Amino acid sequence: MVGNADVHKQETQGDSGSNARDPAGADDLLIRVFDDPAAIDAVQWNALLDAQPSSTPFMRHEYLLAMHQSASAGAATGWQPQFLCAFEGKALVAACPLYLKDHSYGEYVFDWAWADAYQRHGLAYYPKLLDAVPFTPVPGPRLLSRDASGRRLLLRAMQQFAREAGLSSAHLLFLDDADQHAARAEGWMMRSTVQFHWTQRTPEPYADFTGFLASLQRDKRKKIQQECRRVADAGVHFTELQGAQIGADDWDFFYRCYTQTYREHRSTPYLTRDFFDHMARTMAENWLLFIAWRGGERIAASLICIDPPRRTAFGRYWGAVEHVPCLHFEACYYRPLAWCIAHGYQRFEGGAQGEHKMARGLLPVQTWSAHWLAHPQFAQAVGDFLAREGAGVADYLDELNERRPFKAGL
Repeated sequence: MVGNADVHKQETQGDSGSNARDPAGADDLLIRVFDDPAAIDAVQWNALLDAQPSSTPFMRHEYLLAMHQSASAGAATGWQPQFLCAFEGKALVAACPLYLKDHSYGEYVFDWAWADAYQRHGLAYYPKLLDAVPFTPVPGPRLLSRDASGRRLLLRAMQQFAREAGLSSAHLLFLDDADQHAARAEGWMMRSTVQFHWTQRTPEPYADFTGFLASLQRDKRKKIQQECRRVADAGVHFTELQGAQIGADDWDFFYRCYTQTYREHRSTPYLTRDFFDHMARTMAENWLLFIAWRGGERIAASLICIDPPRRTAFGRYWGAVEHVPCLHFEACYYRPLAWCIAHGYQRFEGGAQGEHKMARGLLPVQTWSAHWLAHPQFAQAVGDFLAREGAGVADYLDELNERRPFKAGL
């Protein structure tokens, strides 16, 4: 990209990228767009990720590539990869996982009303440009760069890409602090929502799950104890498998549970069985599987992503082939929390939405997305809406924080 205006794309030979010069006028940088993440050097991508102020396993090259190669997130499912990369010579200095989206499924930041408004006015909202990790509402870096100027470069490149392609908009979902600062500096509209995360107590960390329960208000503690007792009285016990301990048969059983849950909600799973084969081959160290047993048979499974270097865990997927009251809470919250405390983990993220998590010791956390709309009038209308919505989210957070589940002073 040259200067601050047009993108001048060149034909590529022997790869899946298209070339252009930096929109900010830094002629020593080459911006390339890749429609296949396999064409991007994994070592350089991951090194750039590790250099970020925050990081999660979900932005690793292996995770994003698995989405594409397993046909979970690809053009056929409405996620067309257009990964944006900036090079200085052969060195990757900035990058982000972009997708052309022709729907808003699998995002967890809901803009269906915006799309409907466009349609009512005879305008096309889709395709749109999205910087996100497919099907993964976990906050983290989305603009990989070694400095703030590189993040702003990526944002300007995204806008230029969207303009030249005639797209309605560009969006970044579940941003970390560094990306938020860059988006605000570039004038993008900010939107917030609420998740629920557990963090280890400081300066006196919980020694075990019993100690954690003791910190809760009496009614909250009794409810959790009753739920655990119901599961135990039903004859259910758990085994846990980590990393390479999770065999092919275990993955098969987990996937059976995972798809069963979607069927019960009359929905279709986002992730294919092949995606989890990729995870077993390339990121086994990042997975922890809890399996529930009754009468010698497996009846449920809860899959947790773990980040050992950062001592963080993420609740991801669950399912059951047999109904047992309160089993979901035990498998998805209590067992993972006990494991986190026992293994010195500092944070457990419970996933999108779910105010019921607060009664189980997960506290409200504000998460952020950033949005740019090409149409000036729609941008103004959305900006007004976000201002009103943001005030409501702030009030909601205040209300939640008044209902913290811990004893006074804790």
